[in-house]
Amino acid sequence: MAQHSTTPSPRTTPRIAVIGTGFAGLCMGIKLKQAGIESFTIFEQAPELGGTWRDNDYPGCACDVQSHVYSYSFEPNPKWSRMFAPQKEIRAYTEHCAQKYGLLPHIRLSCKVVSARFDEASATWELTLGSGERVTVDMICSATGFLNRPQVPQIPGLDKFEGKIFHSAKWDHSYDLEGKTVAVIGTGASAIQFVPQIAPKVKQLHLMQRTPPWVIPKPDRATSAFEQGVLSVSPLSLRLFRLALYWWNELRVLGFVIDPKIMKFPQRAAGRYLARTIPDPVLRAKLKPNYTIGCKRVLFSNDYYPTLKRSNVEVVTDGIAEITRDSIVTRDGVARKIDTLILGTGFLSADAWAPFEIQGRGGLRLDDAWREGAEAYFGTTIAHFPNYFMIVGPNTGLGHSSMIFMIESQVAHVMHCIDAMRRHGARWIEMRQDAQQRFNRQLQERLGRTVWATGCGSWYLNKNGKNTTLWPGFTFAFRLATRRLREQDYVFASGLGSRDHAAGAAAHAAAE
Repeated sequence: MAQHSTTPSPRTTPRIAVIGTGFAGLCMGIKLKQAGIESFTIFEQAPELGGTWRDNDYPGCACDVQSHVYSYSFEPNPKWSRMFAPQKEIRAYTEHCAQKYGLLPHIRLSCKVVSARFDEASATWELTLGSGERVTVDMICSATGFLNRPQVPQIPGLDKFEGKIFHSAKWDHSYDLEGKTVAVIGTGASAIQFVPQIAPKVKQLHLMQRTPPWVIPKPDRATSAFEQGVLSVSPLSLRLFRLALYWWNELRVLGFVIDPKIMKFPQRAAGRYLARTIPDPVLRAKLKPNYTIGCKRVLFSNDYYPTLKRSNVEVVTDGIAEITRDSIVTRDGVARKIDTLILGTGFLSADAWAPFEIQGRGGLRLDDAWREGAEAYFGTTIAHFPNYFMIVGPNTGLGHSSMIFMIESQVAHVMHCIDAMRRHGARWIEMRQDAQQRFNRQLQERLGRTVWATGCGSWYLNKNGKNTTLWPGFTFAFRLATRRLREQDYVFASGLGSRDHAAGAAAHAAAE
C-alpha cells in the first residue's frame, strides 16, 4: 500500500506551472482544463507559441511521421494537405488547438524559467524567471522536450569564421543564399530536408559528412480534395485511417526491438534504393552506411540522393580539421573557401536533459541526480523531485511512430497522479527510489537487446553509451502500463515532518 497521511489537507485547486508550448505543453493544458483545473500557467520562453515546430522553420522542414497520427487523438484534422505535413501546417495546427481549447489566457510568452527549487516546509516549488520574478506553484509539468537546444560542434576556429554562420534550428531567412559558396556540417534529419532546397540556389555546396545515414523513400503525396472531403464528413473513416497508420507504424517495432535480425530486409531495400539512385560507384561508396539500419535514425527522403548528384554539390567525408576566417579545412589538408556555414548538427539531447536549474527535496540538483545519465519512471516522475512531472522525458522517444501518442499517455499519467493526491489528501507525490531503479534496470536490459545497441554511435546514447532517449517497445505497451497508477511505487506526503516524508527521506539517504 502507498504511504500517506491526511493532515494538513491539500489545496483543492493546485497551482500548476506548465513549461513549454509545444505539443506536450498544450496537451497538458488542455487536459487540465477538461478536468476543471484552471489554476495553471503555461510559461514559454519565446515570443510565440509552438515549440519545435516554431523553432525549426528551415526550407523543406516537414514531419517524418504521417500527419494523421502526428496530431491529437481528440482533435483530428481531416484536411492535412499532405501525408507528411510541412512545418507551417503543423505550427498552424498547434495554434488552432491553443485557441480552440481556451489556452491563450493561460500562456505567458517571452517568459523563460531559469530555475526551480522545491521548498519542503510549504510543499511548493519556487520558480525564478528570466526577468528575476519569482513564482510559487504547487506542481511543475516540464514540457520542454529534448530537441530544443541546438548543438554547436566543437571545431577549432569556428569562432574565427568571418562569413555567415547559423544553425538549421535558427535559420536566417533574411540571408540570401543565391550564388553563395556554402558548407553544410551534418547529414541528419534536418540536413536531408534543407540541402535539396538550397542546392539549386547556391553556387557550390560542400556537404560535410561524418557518418552516412540510411535513407529510404518517403511515401509522401498531396491529399486530394476528395480525400479531405470524405474524412471531413465521416469521422469513422478518419478514425479508421488513423488506426491503420498507427498499426502500420507499430509493426516496425518487431525489427527495432523484438529481433534486430529482421532489419536485414529493410536494409536490403535501402541498399537497392541507394544503388538505383546513385549510379556513380565512388559517390555511392561514400553514402553507404556500415551499420545496421535503425541503429541510427532512419531518414526519409525522395530528393536527397538526387541532389547529391548535382554538379555543384560535393560530399566531403574527410574529417574537419579546423575552420579559418574564410575556409573549412579537412584533415587531408584541403582548404575550401566558403561564404556561408550552416550547422545541421542536431540538438543536445542524451547528455543534456535537465531543462533548467532544478533543485528537489533536500536541495538535490537534477543534474547531480542524473550524473550517470537521465532516468525517470516512464519518463514522467523522478525520485526526490516531488510534484515534478516531465512530458517527453527520458526514454520516451520513438524510432518508429508518433510522439503525440506518447505525449497523450504521459499527460494521462500526470492526471492520475493529481487525482491520487486528492484521494489521499496529500500535499505532494514522489516517485520511490527503489521503484525507479527497478524500472530503469529492466528498461536498460531491454534496450541492450535492440537494434540501437548493435554498435553504432548515435544521438540516442549519452557519453557513457547509455540510451537515455528511446522507449524499447510498442507504444500501446507504454499506454497500458501508464493508464493506471501503481500507487505502491509512490510516496504520498502531507508536508514536512509527516511520517510519509520521513520514509521518503530514509529512502533518499539510502540511495546516497
